[in-house]
Amino acid sequence: MKPLKVLPALILLLVLTSCSSVRVATDYDREANFDNYKTFAFFKPGIDKAEINDLDKRRILRAIEAELMAKGYTKSENPDMLVSIFTKSNQRVDIYNNAWGNGAWGWGGYGGWGWRSGWNNNQVTTTTEGVLYIDLIDAQKKELIWQGSGTGNLETRNVEKKEVRVKEFVSQMLMQFPPEKK
Repeated sequence: MKPLKVLPALILLLVLTSCSSVRVATDYDREANFDNYKTFAFFKPGIDKAEINDLDKRRILRAIEAELMAKGYTKSENPDMLVSIFTKSNQRVDIYNNAWGNGAWGWGGYGGWGWRSGWNNNQVTTTTEGVLYIDLIDAQKKELIWQGSGTGNLETRNVEKKEVRVKEFVSQMLMQFPPEKK
């Protein structure tokens, strides 16, 4: 009987920890030769349009710069590649329907012996999810060559946690750049 009492708490813990991860997707131009790109610069007109506060914007840009430099790219006034970002936010509604059993025959106190319903516990949670897009653009052709998107919860009032979360978003996305040659 004890495992049944602990099971809902374990399921809730699993759901809460799985919600904290970043979901990443990437796409790229199959014709682009990524070996030709060695330098980068930020594309100010695109970055200025990103609908986030300046503090978060700087956090994201610093994280992108650090990741690209760790991969051997150099920041330049005359770049091969331009980096732009944009953001979106979505409301996420999760419904957890915990219906444990269909019921059973048993004693029901004043109601006497008969069929009893199973235990039901429905929970609805609403969270705001952010989507961060990183666009890498060929500087000469002005064409998108790679795009990464990371979806997850960025909201936190703790500045240190926010710094870590931004770095996690950027790191997870740029882990897939440059794309593997096929």
